[in-house]
Amino acid sequence: MNINELKPARVFEQFAKINAIPRPSKHEEKMIDYLKQFGKTHGLETEIDETGNVIIRKPATKGMENKPTVILQSHMDMVCDKLVDVDIDFMNDAIQTYVDGEWLTAKGTTLGADDGIGCAIELAILDSDDIEHGPIECVFTRDEETSLTGAMGMKSGFMKGDMLINLDSEDEGQIFVSCAGGKTSTARFNFTREAAPEGMFFMEISIKGLYGGHSGDDIEKKRANAIKILDRFLYKEQEKMDLRLVSFNSGKMHNAIPRDGKVVFAVPTAEKETVRADWNVFTADVEDEFHVSDTAMEFHLESADEAPVLPKTVSRNFILAIQGVDNGVFAMCQDEALAWLVETSSNVASVATSDNEITVVASHRSSVMSNLENQANTVKAVFLLAGAKVEESDGYPAWKMNPNSKLVEVAVASYKKLFGKAPIVKGIHAGLECGLFSERYPNLDMVSFGPTLRGVHTPDERLLIPTVQMVWDHLLDILKNVEK
Repeated sequence: MNINELKPARVFEQFAKINAIPRPSKHEEKMIDYLKQFGKTHGLETEIDETGNVIIRKPATKGMENKPTVILQSHMDMVCDKLVDVDIDFMNDAIQTYVDGEWLTAKGTTLGADDGIGCAIELAILDSDDIEHGPIECVFTRDEETSLTGAMGMKSGFMKGDMLINLDSEDEGQIFVSCAGGKTSTARFNFTREAAPEGMFFMEISIKGLYGGHSGDDIEKKRANAIKILDRFLYKEQEKMDLRLVSFNSGKMHNAIPRDGKVVFAVPTAEKETVRADWNVFTADVEDEFHVSDTAMEFHLESADEAPVLPKTVSRNFILAIQGVDNGVFAMCQDEALAWLVETSSNVASVATSDNEITVVASHRSSVMSNLENQANTVKAVFLLAGAKVEESDGYPAWKMNPNSKLVEVAVASYKKLFGKAPIVKGIHAGLECGLFSERYPNLDMVSFGPTLRGVHTPDERLLIPTVQMVWDHLLDILKNVEK
């Protein structure tokens, strides 16, 4: 079975077209042009704001003119990640998809269903002439995955609707009514390289095959973080012997748990066999520690070429900082009804080494803005003590639940009617653009839902095909029955 045979056909037809369009975060120009042409071809009012967000407005079907204007919103960019041995140019090549049982996935890359499937649903509605709905505004934001640039740059008045349905959630049967806020910290260790001391032996250690995942949705699942794992070994060896870093590289995206990494370092030649023996013991212990969450991890150690090293103080302080910095869940929600939900967390997301700098990126999330600030400050303090320079992003706000939401009421009633069971209404420990919308449009009634996705932000990303039909049916029923 190929993608053209999947149901609902009109949605997967649009998804196939979208996945032929390169759209990495911050490089959505081709997708913007496609949407602009789509609106023009269909004779629909289309507007592009200064940031690059696109809105396409469709009038109500006959007899539905008095319905509230509903905004359907998705982001057009995608996380571009791939397996090491996959050859793809994300700036020019299409995503290659295939059906695996009930799942749609891609050949060694991210699938782009986050949030291409939301965009496809919107375009399928815009393309239709047989769906009952009131006035609709279909909004496609840019650069959601790296810094929420689109939503952050959207000015009040661009959207004119009364209610908003965000189609960027990943668990069918769950309706999200709140989300965490977030902030990113970047620490830089500057240095001038020097020749290694006499009698040093150079080694390379690496790890791959970790499960990774979304740093919000998956942070509570105790999945291994490649950066933290590699540094744990360096810390242990550094306590025993003179160890000098050459390079440390791991992770790509600020919102993904790093899946692989590689470190080059030097130790006294007399200690090389000690390092090999310690590595064997260490890796066995780590495999046992993560035997539930990460079952396919691979470790490698080999000799490396001689190279200039970091000054001893910088090398040591960097290793100490990565060992000491918070990673994972910091606090759970205090409200009894939400005790299962992560309140505050951090993810050490990437480390990159250049000739004279090591850059570390860490992301923080919280549904309590004061604790978000505290968590960011905690991470900042560790890096400052280690001698790094630290910059912080402006961040984005949390989206607070509206207890009087008419949209939630109709979404829940619709789901019960269609599927004979109640949906789960909950918050999410991830950033949704709804948080920023709530600042600029404080009276906007919002919900978020979508089909089931797994492995997002990784080459394991996959879409559960039957849930797309369920979300499609649910959305159309809401549009038909929603009232002011």
